[in-house]
Amino acid sequence: MISINKLSVSFSGNTLFDELSFIIKDKDRIGLTGKNGAGKSTLLKILAGRQEPDGGTIVVTSGHEIGYLPQEMIPDSSRSVLDEALTAFDKIRTLEATIQQLTDELAERTDYESEAYHKLIDRLSEANERFTLLGGSHQEAEAEKILLGLGFRHSDFARPITEFSSGWQMRVELAKILLKRPEIMLLDEPTNHLDIESIEWLEDFLQTYAGAVVIVSHDRKFLDHVTKRTIEIVLGHIEDYNVSYSEYVIQREERRSIQQNAYNNQQKEIENIERFIERFRYKATKARQAQSRLKLLDKMERVEIDEFDHSSIAFRFAPAPHSGRVVLHSEQLGKYYGEKKVFEGLDLTVERGEKVALVGRNGEGKSTFSKIAVGEITDYRGHFELGHAVKIGYFAQNQAALLDGNKTVFETIDEIAVGEVRTRIRNILGCFLFSGEDTEKKVKVLSGGEKTRLAIAKLLLEPVNLLILDEPTNHLDMRSKDILKNALLQYDGTLVVVSHDRDFLEGLTTKVYEFRNGRVRLHLGDVNDFLADRKIERLQELERSEPGKAATAKSAQPNAGKAQPEMPAPVHKAGSAQEREQQKRNERELRKIRNAIEKLEAEITALEAELAEMDKVFIADAAQCTVENCRIYEEKKNSAAQKTDEWAALQEKLTSLS
Repeated sequence: MISINKLSVSFSGNTLFDELSFIIKDKDRIGLTGKNGAGKSTLLKILAGRQEPDGGTIVVTSGHEIGYLPQEMIPDSSRSVLDEALTAFDKIRTLEATIQQLTDELAERTDYESEAYHKLIDRLSEANERFTLLGGSHQEAEAEKILLGLGFRHSDFARPITEFSSGWQMRVELAKILLKRPEIMLLDEPTNHLDIESIEWLEDFLQTYAGAVVIVSHDRKFLDHVTKRTIEIVLGHIEDYNVSYSEYVIQREERRSIQQNAYNNQQKEIENIERFIERFRYKATKARQAQSRLKLLDKMERVEIDEFDHSSIAFRFAPAPHSGRVVLHSEQLGKYYGEKKVFEGLDLTVERGEKVALVGRNGEGKSTFSKIAVGEITDYRGHFELGHAVKIGYFAQNQAALLDGNKTVFETIDEIAVGEVRTRIRNILGCFLFSGEDTEKKVKVLSGGEKTRLAIAKLLLEPVNLLILDEPTNHLDMRSKDILKNALLQYDGTLVVVSHDRDFLEGLTTKVYEFRNGRVRLHLGDVNDFLADRKIERLQELERSEPGKAATAKSAQPNAGKAQPEMPAPVHKAGSAQEREQQKRNERELRKIRNAIEKLEAEITALEAELAEMDKVFIADAAQCTVENCRIYEEKKNSAAQKTDEWAALQEKLTSLS
């Protein structure tokens, strides 16, 4: 458990957090949301111990390990993918060395009856139990399972990490955290470098994860599928609801509506009272009543409305110049790097006004196709051409990273603006929430979302009729994504978008091209239709493979296909006096076990009720989460866990004797 009490952070005199207080419980699934620049990543860094706050305290339960995945990092390793993933088991390997040391020591000793010898055996037993609990006997199998889930192939395991893009290297870092299974997992935009299928796998993994998870993400569907609690950072404070993101949005609006109605009603009441006071305060017959109402006004507890940041980007793409009916066309298009095939045989035609999505695993060629379309890659196979009068606006996957960090926000737009647009630079920047002093900020100090907004703003500088967007929503907050999606829905040009964000793609496109295993397949409809197609296809493949599996399983059995000798049926004899006595002893043992189980169940129920009550107290008042109270809470939790283990052991014993 983590207790955050009165946390404060300021940058350059501007307050980012103002005495934030909340608690992260052991099995929480928290979605941390807020607009770009609200401080989500900063809060995760502070919780992970990577940054110090200006004020306040953070208390982490003793023995709780924190796993932290930053939004961006540069891994420094020359290991293979599998070897790097296996570094997550450093603790297990240390434990393995300890077990070997204790085993060697026991083998050399002969004082079998001494207390020291028995203590050594106890230490070895505890170490072996811990080793088994941490999955020490199947480290490599577990690492392979996680890597496959995150999109790697078996053939990738022996390849050096340096051969992979930064996005794939981030997947290895995520795999290491998942393999460590820390008690608290802090994930900053974990889906940014994942494809749709890997995101779905990660959802399944996190839904059954035993520890606490805090996620910063702008993927609404991912948050809805994984989280059960939402904390939004807004104007330096937090709003905390024990529901998923979508339900939180509904409850937040309902709460503000209730507050607004109560505020309006109170204002009317205040206005009536003030009118009465003003009218009668100097009349002798009404003076006492006026004084009474004045006191009532002074004592009235004023209704307050929660602060809310209503700022959001606001823009529309310029009308698209006319182009030919066919905007881009390819026949048997393919791309190879040496002998390595990226994709081949792509026959694709996009017509004027169509909105098309490119999906698939990272590395399958989506971004490569985008670069062919804009002319960055010319050494392809097959045929590719753009239509008549096509003018392209291109947002690359790393567009935000390509911005010059030493230029200011204003200079970034000013250097490419020409003609009449130069007079509207500040208006354009204002639409993307860069106003006043913000326009003079250096690009290098901007958050990831702010850099993305600035890169998108550059697309507005001249009209285009073909937008090619490669992962445009990475780092954008929820409202900014919605604004971008609405602008694209109203855009009258042609759109080709590469994205893994299901919520963003939903209803946006009418065709989906899936890049998979070197081939490209067309799915009609939007991303939901594509996902439905893929799941049906996988089930069909599974059904087709069943007969083969059955045959394989049969052939793997010893003496498969040979007639097996029939075993004689067991002969039951009448029980002897000795057997009857044993049966009585068994029944007495069963009664004793059942009584012990009932007692433990009552104790566990009582402890869980006490823990639930303490949770309510801590949530209602974070100041109650003192070191002493946290210690008591931890003792009760450990006691409940110990009794649960005892209960499980007795249940197993009961089953074996029954």
